[in-house]
Amino acid sequence: MNENLFASFIAPTILGLPAAVLIILFPPLLIPTSKYLINNRLITTQQWLIKLTSKQMMAMHNTKGRTWSLMLVSLIIFIATTNLLGLLPHSFTPTTQLSMNLAMAIPLWAGAVIMGFRSKIKNALAHFLPQGTPTPLIPMLVIIETISLLIQPMALAMRLTANITAGHLLMHLIGSATLAMSTINLPSTLIIFTILILLTILEIAVALIQAYVFTLLVSLYLHDNT
Repeated sequence: MNENLFASFIAPTILGLPAAVLIILFPPLLIPTSKYLINNRLITTQQWLIKLTSKQMMAMHNTKGRTWSLMLVSLIIFIATTNLLGLLPHSFTPTTQLSMNLAMAIPLWAGAVIMGFRSKIKNALAHFLPQGTPTPLIPMLVIIETISLLIQPMALAMRLTANITAGHLLMHLIGSATLAMSTINLPSTLIIFTILILLTILEIAVALIQAYVFTLLVSLYLHDNT
């Protein structure tokens, strides 16, 4: 009960060395692969989900945008598996760290924006000044649009960090309340424990949804610049 509420968000170390890199590399090892011509049900279901997700995200893109399909599918699988593994007891969730989410968001956003300026520079510059803008408002609108463009990766990373962190904190608080009430009032403990189970199911859905939302927003940024 005296454990720090934010202790689970501290990056773990092994013999004084940061273990975050090993934790980040662990989820891809859980993705099953097959060397056989006929796959089992698990791999068939996995391939069907990947194909469905890829088809839905890539439907809006042109040929140049579809070259990012492998990167976007890898991104959504990585974030989803990392979020789900973070729900296990005594585990560490890398996506609760803003620094890691920024490390994912900034390069992808920058790549999409640079691609837009290289291939469609007129359209890219046109976003800074909507058509029909009154002359006195031109400097202000250019500044506002520039700021809105620059904060896109920050908003992308903050959204993922806030949603995952809030869910973990809520589960920690309700779990602590369940443990405290177990020696005081059994009916209340059962009610709180039921709420904890429902919250865990909700967090599993949030882990998958946030992975999809993060990847979808990167896909939309790419679509705006190709």
